[in-house]
Amino acid sequence: MSGNIQLLSDTLAAAKAAGRSALIAYLPAGFPTVDGGIEAIKAAFEGGADVVEVGLPHSDPVLDGPVIQTADDIALRGGVKIADVMRTVRETYEATGKPVLVMTYWNPIDRYGVERFTAELAEAGGAGCILPDLPVQESALWREHAEKQGLATVFVVAPSSKDARLAEITAAGSGFVYAASLMGVTGTRESVGAQAQDLVERTRAAGAGAALPVCVGLGVSNAEQAAEVASFADGVIVGSAFVKRMLDAPDDKAGIEGVRALAGELAKGVRRQA
Repeated sequence: MSGNIQLLSDTLAAAKAAGRSALIAYLPAGFPTVDGGIEAIKAAFEGGADVVEVGLPHSDPVLDGPVIQTADDIALRGGVKIADVMRTVRETYEATGKPVLVMTYWNPIDRYGVERFTAELAEAGGAGCILPDLPVQESALWREHAEKQGLATVFVVAPSSKDARLAEITAAGSGFVYAASLMGVTGTRESVGAQAQDLVERTRAAGAGAALPVCVGLGVSNAEQAAEVASFADGVIVGSAFVKRMLDAPDDKAGIEGVRALAGELAKGVRRQA
């Protein structure tokens, strides 16, 4: 089975054709349990997410703030494995028919084996991978196997990225570019800020030939912020706010309903631009 990069591209293009940004949700695999995580991701889709990123819990999550670190710790203490991440991708894709990516640091893939990881992700129906700490210059082996398996390679750019770096990333990446709206770790913010719009504009200018969609993450937590980011980005990425709904809920069922409700609120936010 080939991976679903085309489904990802078609989904982002359909949102654009409808005059709106795509809503991209993030939730870690294995949180609060493997089964509970699968149900939460389904709920995010049912609430209105267009794409979901499944986090591969890692013991040293350098990009993640305290909320996602807490969820990762719960998943790791629960014994989550890469096989559980693949199962999460498979079951959510089969249930929804929508694009599911994995967001992971490089070390777990390197230890697992690039060829094995990409083959299993494609077989599970995955659309690709977001690799926040893999330098483009060191990504040739990954990209070779990802392309062979029909998987997107999504790189992360930041406000500190120079224009030459942005050009290099947009040329090498596929699916979309993940624009980190601010310097620092994941988490909700009072304001997403003008830095994000400037970064989107610079990334688009740098990758004019590739025309990859540019999706913004880090800091978006409510419908108002989603609408703000949707006014200039191709996609709005929300992670910590979903995880917080789960952490703050009195039980797993309430947490899953909280995820569904938040996805609905954010979906309305991205559609205010339509």
